[in-house]
Amino acid sequence: MGKKRKHVETEAVPAEPVVPERPKRTLLGWKDKSEVEKVNDKETDSTVFRNKEKVLVTCSRRINYRYRHLMLNIVSLLPHCKKDSKVESKATKGSTLNELVELKSCSSCLFFECRKHQDLYLWMAKCPNGPSVKFLVNAVHTMEELKLTGNHLKGSRPILTFSNNFDKDAHWKLLKEMIIQIFGVPKEHRKSKPYHDHVFVFSIVDGHIWFRNYQISDKVPREDKVARGNVAGEMTLIEVGPRFCLNPIKIFAGSFGGPTLYENPYFISPNQIRALDKKKKAGKFAKKVKAKTRRKMHELSNPLEPDEFADMWKE
Repeated sequence: MGKKRKHVETEAVPAEPVVPERPKRTLLGWKDKSEVEKVNDKETDSTVFRNKEKVLVTCSRRINYRYRHLMLNIVSLLPHCKKDSKVESKATKGSTLNELVELKSCSSCLFFECRKHQDLYLWMAKCPNGPSVKFLVNAVHTMEELKLTGNHLKGSRPILTFSNNFDKDAHWKLLKEMIIQIFGVPKEHRKSKPYHDHVFVFSIVDGHIWFRNYQISDKVPREDKVARGNVAGEMTLIEVGPRFCLNPIKIFAGSFGGPTLYENPYFISPNQIRALDKKKKAGKFAKKVKAKTRRKMHELSNPLEPDEFADMWKE
């Protein structure tokens, strides 16, 4: 019979380390459920403001092709905007636009209204409670017309800059706040890109708001950037376009109407300007008619003496 083996105490084998479950992968990277829950709890506990601004951009019927191109340029510059079909320019356009803004779940509206195929008015409104501003748009130059050398990433967030004149009067402060809310792209918007590579410049000259769009460019060439460790050098501004000038007419307390908060005393409608030009041209014609009548009266009052040799060669 074989000998029994001595009972030897087996050494405890170390257990394998527990590997945490791999988080799910999404289009935006790895997503851990626990971390997401923690972040959501923090957001619910703390009062964090999140900008959910959306702008509806539309125009009136019978708009000029040049003004339509300007509207499309602004749509391409604002990734947080929504474009809608044309709206009839009538007295009830305010209620129609407010309904469209509510259907599109927007909070602001830019409405390009064209009259007589030559005058462009821009309505800038916060819906549905207001305020709203009516501008006359002058000096329009689109991107296709200018053909400038500047170019920036589509959908990137702009830097808004304002001249010091916006802090002088109350109505300029109100316009500045409305422009910030409408033209400022919200952070982490799904259609925007997390870059700041262009600047929107709003400046007041002679009571008008002038708009310019510049690309932020670096003078250092790409090869030198790699050699210097991708350190940014001197920055320059290259104009991209479009260009336009806004002449404020009235500021209303409501959306597309309501009590008037401010009225521009120096505003002259384009109809009056055209009427004055016609009067000037009509004045030139009236001068010519008066000169002809004076000549005729002079000839009648001072007739020529009969010529004694006038009938000499008739025989």
